[in-house]
Amino acid sequence: MILERTNIEARLQAERQKSVQDTPLDALLQEFRIAAPEAQQLPANTFNFDLLDTGRIYHERHIRQICIDYRLRFLDLKYFKPALPEEAQAAISKLENTHNTRLEGLKVMAPSRLFKLEDKDDPLLMAPMGNGYYYLVHKWGNDLHPLRKWLVWPFRNVINLSLLVLLMSYLLTLLVPDGLFSKQGGMAEFWIIFFFMFKSLAAVVIFYGFALGKNFNPAIWNSKYYNA
Repeated sequence: MILERTNIEARLQAERQKSVQDTPLDALLQEFRIAAPEAQQLPANTFNFDLLDTGRIYHERHIRQICIDYRLRFLDLKYFKPALPEEAQAAISKLENTHNTRLEGLKVMAPSRLFKLEDKDDPLLMAPMGNGYYYLVHKWGNDLHPLRKWLVWPFRNVINLSLLVLLMSYLLTLLVPDGLFSKQGGMAEFWIIFFFMFKSLAAVVIFYGFALGKNFNPAIWNSKYYNA
């Protein structure tokens, strides 16, 4: 069985749909329109709402949740190292011409390495609308690995990471032959070995985290720093 790759735009739509079930999209957009000007994020682009595809509008909370789930970053375009493909540049020009404006504050949602190295994994280009809303300008590249959400699950928080270390310690303990360190063996030996495995793995994880400046998903999704 071949697993389908993860389309982040589709995941964003699904996340937004959860909110729409509680509050209709039209109501959310109305809330956006009547919000006080001082609440607007800067920069915020001016669009003609009658010409917008409302299906491409997402709130920051939707973007944040997907970034946390899949360990992605949402940063200004200036931090995105690869050159924008021609179709993305064309999408920007088309949107600017349609709305008679110049897009500012463009952001990219993509894996961390795309802000350092050239790659092709599923970037999404978005333009801020204010009040935490963003308009999807263009999506290009390949979809994410189908198991990425589960591969980065341990890095969502310290509880998940601890559970993984406990599970790995337990599995490694099962691999140790019974009676290797004692003729009697038994449960006492098992739990002593388990405790040793847990301390060893925890030490490696802590060293790796501090040495490479790693952090949990909620802390890095909109951070421009490599070690924050």
